[in-house]
Amino acid sequence: MTPPPSRRRRGTDGSAAPARNLPRRGAVRRAQAITTYGVGSLIAVDQESFIVAGIDGAAEQWPHDEAPVIREPRLARVLDVRHFRLPPASGDDSRDGIRVRRFPLWHHCPECHALDHVGKFNPPPGRNECGECAEPLVPSRFVVACEDGHISDFPYRAWLHRRRRGEGPAADCDGRMSLRSSGRTSSLRSVVLSCSCGVPEVSMEGSFRAGALKELNIGCRGERPWLKDAPKDPCSLTPRTLQRGSSSVWQPVLRSALSIPPWSDTRVNALDKHWDKLRGCTSLVEMEIHLKHIFDGTPSPVSAQEALDLVAAMEAEDPSGEDVPDRDQEQRYRALRDLEYQRLCAGNPEESGHHTEQFVCEPPIGDEKPLNRLGLVAPMLVKKLREVRALKAFTRVIDPETSSVGHEARLSLVRTDWLPAMEVHGEGVFLRFDEEKVDAWAELPAVAARVARMRHHHQQVLTERASDPARVPVSPADPRMTLLHTFAHVMINEWSLDSGYPAASLRERIYAGDEMAGVLIYTATSDSAGSLGGLVAQGEIDRLARAVRSAVHRAEWCSADPLCIETEISGTGGTNLAACHACVMLPETSCEHNNGLLDRALLVGTPEDPSIGFLSHLLTH
Repeated sequence: MTPPPSRRRRGTDGSAAPARNLPRRGAVRRAQAITTYGVGSLIAVDQESFIVAGIDGAAEQWPHDEAPVIREPRLARVLDVRHFRLPPASGDDSRDGIRVRRFPLWHHCPECHALDHVGKFNPPPGRNECGECAEPLVPSRFVVACEDGHISDFPYRAWLHRRRRGEGPAADCDGRMSLRSSGRTSSLRSVVLSCSCGVPEVSMEGSFRAGALKELNIGCRGERPWLKDAPKDPCSLTPRTLQRGSSSVWQPVLRSALSIPPWSDTRVNALDKHWDKLRGCTSLVEMEIHLKHIFDGTPSPVSAQEALDLVAAMEAEDPSGEDVPDRDQEQRYRALRDLEYQRLCAGNPEESGHHTEQFVCEPPIGDEKPLNRLGLVAPMLVKKLREVRALKAFTRVIDPETSSVGHEARLSLVRTDWLPAMEVHGEGVFLRFDEEKVDAWAELPAVAARVARMRHHHQQVLTERASDPARVPVSPADPRMTLLHTFAHVMINEWSLDSGYPAASLRERIYAGDEMAGVLIYTATSDSAGSLGGLVAQGEIDRLARAVRSAVHRAEWCSADPLCIETEISGTGGTNLAACHACVMLPETSCEHNNGLLDRALLVGTPEDPSIGFLSHLLTH
């Protein structure tokens, strides 16, 4: 990323050191530009704060032409783009990188305590310091944001002059404002605002209440500072006060897909620009003619029959070839998961593929009888996989997993044919439950009652945060999904002790549906930690059986018991039951559902009713 020019630094003797001519740089990994510091997020460089610019492609935005292209046709069709791009990298001798803009714009001087817009401090050119004190300015600790993704500076002047609002608007005051800390406590009560107009001092206490700004008739200004020259959006929502470094300021909306046959073979990338012509081919002869014309005498990387098979797969997945409305996007994304589940069940042996194949999946050698008592069927060892994770949008204030499409903030002012993404290469183990046993267990009244409570609370959260009451998504909570999700968490915790991977380097992928009951646990990092080779070995029959038993025994007890196992509600919005950070919760990067819809009682039972635990028969009560 490339912020504005550096401010002047002071020498050890107190004299001002000369400013550097080159722009300052902050180093973030490419993966962080998708998951942590993506478009619209706030990032600190030295003592300054910036917001990451959009992807429109202007000089002040992402230099997308220099970013490597990532191909994943299935996910691209779902998200209605042509391809994806890695975030640009920046070297020591390069000026390339992700662009940022200064935000927030209100700063204060720690020396004279002045509080104002950064431009009114009369700083020297290219420096972020007070023109009077020559001290580096400190960006505002507080911002305001709404659920539609708009973000603005905190309205300090309106907050300070709220007691005079009956006498006239706060904007009429042009006095000099100050911000200081009394130092008595570390609470907001010690952060005090004052003004030269003589209005009584006011602290920041109470500014974080949900209705604090609404009581002052302060509405959202509809500002989108991450988009250059973006007009203000009409917005009727009331903004919330947030800490500049809070995780609620920016949360990514990610969509991911596994590369599975036939698109997992890198040879097909050579045909990317020619699908419009090839989709019209109906015979081998016609396909051969087109391939000869495309490659102009050089050997084609794929045969005519392979190209016909690819065309057939494309027609089956996208028969119209037309853009899909947003309201159908989630349905198509779920269909993409169905295809992944089918391929994970079917496998793709190493000997049957080409050396360019990026998906290798085959069953382990051995008798699967030790798994029958565990309610599992034969696992699949995913010895090679590739996952593409794309940044579709982002949210503020609310959790992206419980927000509808209407609350997602855009990455660009105009529509683009690409999205920023990252790719992960690694390994994994695919575990599948016996569906008949799961269905019989799910019919138990006590099981249905526990899950119904979770589903009720989760549906309430979805309804409260929906932008359109007519388009409230249905909660996915059911006995099968909750069982799979909790099981995945306890297995990740178990394997983090045995496989050599930390829990944050493993990730779950839940396949729950009428005809799906599986979970893929795989490496989740884009660096060398994704290919250590220790995870696939955990899927061997005997080792897997021992690991499942050990994981269930660990889940039987929590250091927060009996409170944890007996709780009637837990988690954000009450979407969990017996689940806490001492037992089954994982790092946020490992969980698909932000540590929601978890209940270890569905695995091990409760002291009063052990039978509700699907695997409670492995324990001695």
